[in-house]
Amino acid sequence: MDPATFQYGDFKLAIVSGGRLWIDGGNMFGVVPRSLWAGHCPPDDDNRILLETNCLLVRTPDSTGLIDTGYGSKAPEKQRQRHRMAKGAPLKENLAQIGITPEQMDWVILTHLHFDHAGGATEFGEDGKPCPVFQKARHYIQRIEYEDASKNLPELAGSYFPQDFCPIEEAGLLTLVDDVHEIVPGITTQLTDGHTRGHQLVRLTSGGETVVYLGDVCPMTPHLRTFWTMAYDQFPLVTRRFKPMLFGEIVDRQYVAVFSHESELAFVRLRRDDRAKFIPEPVAPYSDDKS
Repeated sequence: MDPATFQYGDFKLAIVSGGRLWIDGGNMFGVVPRSLWAGHCPPDDDNRILLETNCLLVRTPDSTGLIDTGYGSKAPEKQRQRHRMAKGAPLKENLAQIGITPEQMDWVILTHLHFDHAGGATEFGEDGKPCPVFQKARHYIQRIEYEDASKNLPELAGSYFPQDFCPIEEAGLLTLVDDVHEIVPGITTQLTDGHTRGHQLVRLTSGGETVVYLGDVCPMTPHLRTFWTMAYDQFPLVTRRFKPMLFGEIVDRQYVAVFSHESELAFVRLRRDDRAKFIPEPVAPYSDDKS
């Protein structure tokens, strides 16, 4: 079944799964007690919760692009079993089901370089070496993120896997950006910091409408709460300061927000309730049915 399509101005957007996985709930909610987060995300017997990897397929009048790539096909079997990851290459397979080939991709934006966002950007080639999946696409990463990820820093051990992103640079497909950068007309990045030092979100603006792909600034709807941050956040205080400002902008300007790991509500508009909390409301997909 084709994914739901959302149209804003001249842009057509669709969530394509990069694969579901199960992650420790305590890591996804940091200092938040299990008694609170479990009501929103019921854990399994191993304290894991289900996460979607929402990769955003973007079709503009002049290009086809992708934001984030899921976890891909390279993870060793032990890791795949630990996280109950799908077999094969979920993103490539799901794109193929809607008639999109890797060769059609003009650009790829990676919000950051953790395996569940960047792993699907590369695969093992016939020679057994990792190589880019999207061999005709420019890949856009914040310079700070790439520097941190590629330096093999001991304090970030286990956070980054060079085979996910180094082949992109080696193939000459990498563009490093600094904070705000226009990828194609109407699509810009913004450095957020917080989750990682070089984490970025993406704004997509066309026809007077703006969509904000949040990445891991706010991966799921429960993280709309200011103090609900992840143990994975390198700088949780930065995240806590940034989220209310961003969400306030989204509400006041009537933007649409897209969550990277939400399996139920990917596209939402936000509103404030009478206690000034941010509440997600689902957005209906585009339909060309005239009946």
